[in-house]
Amino acid sequence: MTAMLSRPRRRGVRATLLVLPAVIPVAIVVIGGIGTTVVQSLGLMPLVGTPALSVEAFEGTDDLLSSALLSLGIAVVSTAIAAVVGFFTAVLIISGNWGGRIVGALSAAAVTVPHLVGAASVGLLLSDSGVLARIFGIPPESWPALVAGPTWFAVIAEYAWKESAFIALIIVGTLATRITSYDETAAVLGAHRGARLRFVVLPLAAPSLLVASTIAFAYTLGSYEVAWLLGKTYPEPLSVMALRLFNSASLTARPEAAAVAVITLLLTAAVVVLAMLGLRRMRAWQ
Repeated sequence: MTAMLSRPRRRGVRATLLVLPAVIPVAIVVIGGIGTTVVQSLGLMPLVGTPALSVEAFEGTDDLLSSALLSLGIAVVSTAIAAVVGFFTAVLIISGNWGGRIVGALSAAAVTVPHLVGAASVGLLLSDSGVLARIFGIPPESWPALVAGPTWFAVIAEYAWKESAFIALIIVGTLATRITSYDETAAVLGAHRGARLRFVVLPLAAPSLLVASTIAFAYTLGSYEVAWLLGKTYPEPLSVMALRLFNSASLTARPEAAAVAVITLLLTAAVVVLAMLGLRRMRAWQ
């Protein structure tokens, strides 16, 4: 009995030792970067002046609350759209018909496109002199302000498009080996397509959908290039504000840039914690 109990433990220790060479360097970089940012935001590692513990960097950043709310709004809306589109895209892909195969190929291709290229493409498509405006023959003065407009439509559209493909592929990878037997059993028992989607497919996909959506949210909250290219100059999301302050000619703005980065990190961590708590309540995960 002791040997049977110790064997899984030995396997766990061996697996941990095999993973450590990859985990340790990543942990050093991540923890070191976060620690340096926190220390700099508290005034303990200034580029100029005497180190002194202070929270002035958090108080001195103008429009921090509006930028945080804007960043959360963009991330929540784009992630919600991406989650819905990604889920139904995954359902179409796992259906196995020719349309699903085409959509799967397009989703895989979309994931490989960098966000910077995607932002430029969306800008060319949605601007007042872009492709769509010319196709419909609408003059620039009559075209809605989709790029750099008050609704941040282009930014949300780009994030929703890219992240929906990512979420779809994650869900497909999870359901590919599980959905067939459950779906067929439900069909044999008389469940129609809508019932199977609600009571079979959605519960099985929920854990992977939540995890993928959390990853997409975290990336959207911390990404800057799409909002910088397609968004307004004011107000600006947290990521754009942090980059602007970091690249400022005044070296005294570095603590403020670090403070903005710390706030972004705290918001992301809070969402991740909530997602993990929700994940533990899901039966499919348990």
